[in-house]
Amino acid sequence: MTYRVCFVCTGNICRSPMAEAVFRARVAEAGLEDEVEVDSAGTGGWHEGEDADPRTLAVLADHAYDLDHTARQFQPSWFSRLDLVITLDAGHLRALRRLAPTEQDAAKVRLLRSYDPAAHGGDLDVPDPYYGGMDGFEECLEMVEAASAGLLAAVREHVEGRAA
Repeated sequence: MTYRVCFVCTGNICRSPMAEAVFRARVAEAGLEDEVEVDSAGTGGWHEGEDADPRTLAVLADHAYDLDHTARQFQPSWFSRLDLVITLDAGHLRALRRLAPTEQDAAKVRLLRSYDPAAHGGDLDVPDPYYGGMDGFEECLEMVEAASAGLLAAVREHVEGRAA
């Protein structure tokens, strides 16, 4: 049975596709690509049908990540097929939990940086780099990478628990 993870940011052109690409690479490195499906979406549909932001693509390429992406908006009906919905900031967390049809679905929604052991309490948001320069995209990538190991460990635990 496939374990499904969806990353969600605002427009699905910067942070969530970046997280999707990084986490997909971590899943592949762990040899779990047949057991874990990775996806992304946005809370809004402003960029539906568009590619990821060129700056996202450039930063990912500079760090040897692949991404084939078309932006889309998260739909409440997806909760039934997803195991984990990973948001990039607290606003997305609140929005997705409000959209969740059940308390069980709302419990699937988590902040990405909550999986980063170095990000204790405080601000767990990955800042939106859209209105800034390339340094914001680099910072975003660093935060995503830092949280990915912890997220992978949690997902691996679930996947291995299902197999037991």
